[in-house]
Amino acid sequence: MTLNYDDVLTADLSPLADVSEAWRKMGERFGELKTDYEKHVQTVLGNGNWQGLAHGTQQQYASATAFEFGAAKKEAMAIASLLTDAHTELTRLQKAVKDLVRDAEEKDYKVDGNGKATYVGYDKLSEQEKYALRHDPDYSSLMSDAREKAQGWTDEIAKAVKAVDEADQSVKRALSRATRDVSMNGIGLGGFNSQAVGDLAQAGKPDPKTRTKTDGWVSEGETDASGPEVGTSVTGPDTGSGKLGEAEAHADLGRASAKGSLTNNPMKLEGETEAYAGIKGSVTGGITNEGIQGDTGALAGGEASAKGRADLGPVGVYGRAEVMAGAEAGANAGAGVDGLHAGGEAFAGAKGSLTGGVDLGGIGAGATAEGWAGPGAEANMIFGKDAEGVWRFAPKVGVSPALGGAVGFEVTVDPGKVADTATDAANAVGDAAGWVAGGVTSLF
Repeated sequence: MTLNYDDVLTADLSPLADVSEAWRKMGERFGELKTDYEKHVQTVLGNGNWQGLAHGTQQQYASATAFEFGAAKKEAMAIASLLTDAHTELTRLQKAVKDLVRDAEEKDYKVDGNGKATYVGYDKLSEQEKYALRHDPDYSSLMSDAREKAQGWTDEIAKAVKAVDEADQSVKRALSRATRDVSMNGIGLGGFNSQAVGDLAQAGKPDPKTRTKTDGWVSEGETDASGPEVGTSVTGPDTGSGKLGEAEAHADLGRASAKGSLTNNPMKLEGETEAYAGIKGSVTGGITNEGIQGDTGALAGGEASAKGRADLGPVGVYGRAEVMAGAEAGANAGAGVDGLHAGGEAFAGAKGSLTGGVDLGGIGAGATAEGWAGPGAEANMIFGKDAEGVWRFAPKVGVSPALGGAVGFEVTVDPGKVADTATDAANAVGDAAGWVAGGVTSLF
């Protein structure tokens, strides 16, 4: 979740220091438990008086347990250090936002609940002074200057808020990595992290993006993986944004994603894949100046998807493949400036789907076919704009008593690509006209 101005201004960061101390004490206690276990269990049972297969098995598990106590100490101490760094860094950045707001207000700029600054200095003038101001020959330029400076304050505040959000995301990445055991030491995957890093600057870095260039082809890619992880979150209502509320819970066994591209103008190839296993559920609702929406959904099981796209100038083809095994249910409805959507689904079993289509100059058409093994039903309709600004109309229906499936189609319009295609066409016409005109002129 991206932090907004109100989140940053009202956040109470003091508990981070207390929680950090609690984690430090827990780490010390794990160290004591490791010492006690090795002294009173592992060493005593390994004195040679007990022999045989059972003894060997016990010693193997005892070594793993002792290792996990040490790993638990390492992980707890790393988290304690990360929380201390987080408290220091987030407090500093939060103060920077508050200082900006205070400076703006001291210079007669009012900052609203969304971080937008407005000049109110003229409001302090008397009625006579206001009258004189309105009849000043430079009134328009004075108002324009006030708006420009107010926008400057708004931009600076937004930049400071973004810095807090980026630091918050860094803390999230660092804590997730600290609690992720990817080694086979101890009890293997899923134990405590014996390699946890407690330095926020190091552990909180974004996953690196790779970029290479070979024989004219430029490649870019990035990957991400997490889990096991358990968590919940509840937010709202937010009177500033109009969001009524949001609740989410998950118990992830693991999730991973990767995406990349190859470009050699005018050819571009793109691909993306992701997988998830676990249990998750969410409920959201909101009423804003952009519309009204509500969604609820749940999944228990695993799902994976892959999609790819190839473009050659204005012509492109795309495809998607998805599989799911488990149980899922959901309902959604919404309407606003970016379109509308409505639908619901419930399914238990396994299903797979394929989608393919073609895009010409920013206008695309495709179809979806799904096969279901298990009972379920679905009806969905989407007409709206996605996060990348592409408008999409996509109805889909399906039913399955035991074996069945779903079918759907989609029409997409990318205004940016349409505009680019129109510009390219206009340039081509202009070049042709210039060539014809040049040819006619040369005749004379």
